Amino acid sequence: MTAESAARPHADRNREVGRQPNRAADTAPGRAARHTVPRLMNAAVIAVQAMVSGVNLAIPQLSASDLHPSATQVVWIVDIYLLVFAGLLIPAGALGDRLGRKPVLVTGLVTFGLGCLGCALSPNVTVLLISRAVAGLGAALVMPATLALSLAVTPPRERGKAVGAWSGATGLGGMLGNLLAGTTLQFFSWPVFFGLFVPIAVLLAALAGRWAPDTERHPVRPDGPGTVLLVATLTALLFGLIEGRELGWTSTPVLMAFAAAAVVGTIFVIHALRSDCPLVDLRLLKTPAVGSGVLGVAAAFLGMFSLFFLNAQYLHYAKGFSAAETGLAILPQGLCMKLVSPRSARLVTRWGTRRVVAAGMSLITAGLVLMSLATSTTPYWQYAIALLVMATGMGLATPPLSSGIVAALPKSQSGLGSALNSTAREIGSAIGIAVVATVVTSRFLTHLPPGVAEEAHSASDAMMTADHLGAAQHTAAVKAFTDAMAKGYCVIAVVVAVITLVTLVWLGRVQRTDTRQAAL
Repeated sequence: MTAESAARPHADRNREVGRQPNRAADTAPGRAARHTVPRLMNAAVIAVQAMVSGVNLAIPQLSASDLHPSATQVVWIVDIYLLVFAGLLIPAGALGDRLGRKPVLVTGLVTFGLGCLGCALSPNVTVLLISRAVAGLGAALVMPATLALSLAVTPPRERGKAVGAWSGATGLGGMLGNLLAGTTLQFFSWPVFFGLFVPIAVLLAALAGRWAPDTERHPVRPDGPGTVLLVATLTALLFGLIEGRELGWTSTPVLMAFAAAAVVGTIFVIHALRSDCPLVDLRLLKTPAVGSGVLGVAAAFLGMFSLFFLNAQYLHYAKGFSAAETGLAILPQGLCMKLVSPRSARLVTRWGTRRVVAAGMSLITAGLVLMSLATSTTPYWQYAIALLVMATGMGLATPPLSSGIVAALPKSQSGLGSALNSTAREIGSAIGIAVVATVVTSRFLTHLPPGVAEEAHSASDAMMTADHLGAAQHTAAVKAFTDAMAKGYCVIAVVVAVITLVTLVWLGRVQRTDTRQAAL
């Protein structure tokens, strides 16, 4: 059965419902919900995205804490949240379609809060990793439901704006996460940062229980094997990328991890194409708007979260910024994304999706190149320009890519569309962090001055050792870090540029299809 034929009964039912007057929407509570629900959903998005970005500011403090994680463990602490987040987004979206998006959203917020509580109370790295995974599970349940519930109360003519605001909330969450982490870590230790999310999650869960609408449920059979195969593929890939530097790229565990990612990934594709109810119908990716949207969103966030991972370390180690100053330093980027994202839909109407996406992705690539030029002597205003260039690119590119995914699918699959979009974002983020962390750490630790390299368990250890050895050693260590950072940004810029070219070619097929349909 094709996706189109499976969706047809739902589409027919939606057309029948659409003929009836929407009396609920004309009531005062209905009008209030149209404004309250999207804001509440965006607040939930901001919370789970703030955890993604905010933890990066905690890296220097975590590295120097009693937990004393290695450089590789630091990357896992950051990435395991994204791994679980990304791997379970699609089944979470399907679960929302089956059980109702409201109960899944509330459950996700409670789970997210419990995971954050576990992080705050972690006595060792193992417990912290497990708690981060639990928080990632909660985030996976939250994200697909937020966009679907926002669209459920939004009139069709305003859905482009709603998607733009939702996309902007992801960027705003990154900005507020940095701001919250910086302010908190300036005066308190890292467990307090995680603990702050517990009351936030409880409050959002209570408000969602009060305001989120009950949505139509659709019978969806869970795909357990598909979920296991997808998570296993991502885990193996990230293991190879993260552990390659420490274990050796030609070591047996790393080679086996990459081989497992290839084999299990192939089995996942075969399973998805043969299953009657796959976790994700890969045939949907043949739809140019869906395929190009997924690829473009992944590339955009691969670039953005590479920046988030390195930003705090650069400002702290190279510029000597405090935690609060670091959080404030990236504030202009979030504000810029918040301003640009809602206006992207208007630019698409005037210039077309392909041109707006091309402009946005080009700016992201240019921003990464500008970041690679930063050194310890770079004034902040020049650094801020690079931040604003990347933010403008994100604000232009991601809304049309996201809305293209959702618009190409029938309404009964809006949860799946939202989950595809979110999965692409988190996979891109996780891979971006893994790649840039591997490139930077490998170059940094091998180019440290004598006397420092021998004591370097992590970047924090290297900087502390260099401080004790004198100003010359500290300067040399900082230069080794900024040189490594430059190489990391250049590698990510090349990756984003290549994926952008593929995305634009794919979007060209969307334009040609629309032109042919308009001519008929």
